[in-house]
Amino acid sequence: MHGNHRQDTPHKIKGESISAIARDLNLSRNTVKKYLNAEVDPVYQRERQPAPKLGELQPVLETWLEQDSQRPKRERRTAQRLFEDLQREGYAGAYDSVQRLVKHWKTQRPGASQDAFVPLVFAAGDACQFDWSHEHVILGGVAQVVKLAHFRLSHSRQMFLAAYPRESQEMVFDAHNRAFAFFGGVPVRMIYDNPKTIVESIFSGKDRQFNRRFLALASHYLFEPVACTPASGWEKEQVENQVGNVREWLFTPILRFDALAELNAWLETRCTELANRPHPTWKERPIAEVFAEEQPRLRPITMPFDGYFEQTLRVSSTCLVSYDRNRYSVPAEHAGQRISLRANANRIRVVADGKLIAEHARHFGRERLILDPWHYLSVLEKKPGALRNGAPFQDWALPAAIGAVKDKLLKSPQGDRAFVEVLLAMRQYGADMVTVACELALEEGIVTTPVILNHMHRLLSPAKPEPITVSTALMLAIEPVADCTRYDSLRGGVPCWLN
Repeated sequence: MHGNHRQDTPHKIKGESISAIARDLNLSRNTVKKYLNAEVDPVYQRERQPAPKLGELQPVLETWLEQDSQRPKRERRTAQRLFEDLQREGYAGAYDSVQRLVKHWKTQRPGASQDAFVPLVFAAGDACQFDWSHEHVILGGVAQVVKLAHFRLSHSRQMFLAAYPRESQEMVFDAHNRAFAFFGGVPVRMIYDNPKTIVESIFSGKDRQFNRRFLALASHYLFEPVACTPASGWEKEQVENQVGNVREWLFTPILRFDALAELNAWLETRCTELANRPHPTWKERPIAEVFAEEQPRLRPITMPFDGYFEQTLRVSSTCLVSYDRNRYSVPAEHAGQRISLRANANRIRVVADGKLIAEHARHFGRERLILDPWHYLSVLEKKPGALRNGAPFQDWALPAAIGAVKDKLLKSPQGDRAFVEVLLAMRQYGADMVTVACELALEEGIVTTPVILNHMHRLLSPAKPEPITVSTALMLAIEPVADCTRYDSLRGGVPCWLN
């Protein structure tokens, strides 16, 4: 132990007692005596930091730490949170004691030694890293969790973000379409974790069995999919760090938007704005400048990938198919048949025999009915009474004139059947033509199906041509006279009636 030569102390200069000095310095009397008797100033060195003593609550804290270690990283409690939870259990000590024990516990765990990594370098256009995160937002006044797709070009560090209600495969496809459109091209490789939407089986080393539909995406854009080693986040360290940065930069405080589309438009704008930050490697250059140099190295996009998730279903007797806890209508003639449902990120398409038979905007609630009234028109031909109470027709947004005709016809006997005839004409000739016919009938004050159909047929019949006025200059001065005897001369003078 080394130190400087001891200087005079208050004990000698001011005559203070050892007890007073110990009390002022918060030391024991023996420590003060040891210092006063030393030849040189002692330098205090603690060879080992003792673990903090929490009494009976120390096992409780250690149990909490063990439980948290089994949870995802974002769900683990901080030392401050653990301190507050201990206070509710009756702990009256200081925060730094809890903090030191948490740090001590983590350093003493098996395998807690500091890992070493190799710095990674990526060429322009070589690779892009992908990951998901869960972020809290308020959409339409409702607090909810969105799944945020993260993309990051490994060379330029240009990022792209897109929010979705699910992490399902069709969302993965849509996110890639949007990211590649934003980047203006496709990198040589895409680096992923091992989610089921991308990887079906993990073998030894880097060998993977990728999902068949995902391989169709990779083949369409001609990129090489690369899956990281499990629990080796350093292989895509850039996007792992991006998750935390984006949460701090963009989602704190909590964001508020009316709809998911508005959130995604805002995120795309922010990705462009954040590219003005300095590049982590070339700090004198912004990310946007490096990205502009990398962009020509990306493979051009010919057309987006039709990224749908396909499922074979049977149409119910009520002309419905179920998907993702909601039900969608299909034309009645396909009731009881098997169809192919193709789910995109925002659309539901129904295909039968290779032909599109129905399409709906996708909904993400639960137990919702998404109905198209036209799908049930053939049922109304046989059961017109369903027009009054049928679910597809309750909130049918018809043109104003047709809606007025419906109200008048349904007040009369057999009015539902009469209005079904108007709807059939509407399907055949279009809403505009039938709307004009209904307006003419309402103006005349005679609202019946024959009158409406008559107006429509008159509208459809071709207009009579205007009479042509012939100029007098073109008229013959001497009009020809019919003379059949001229033909007799051609027969040698024998009248044709004698033959």
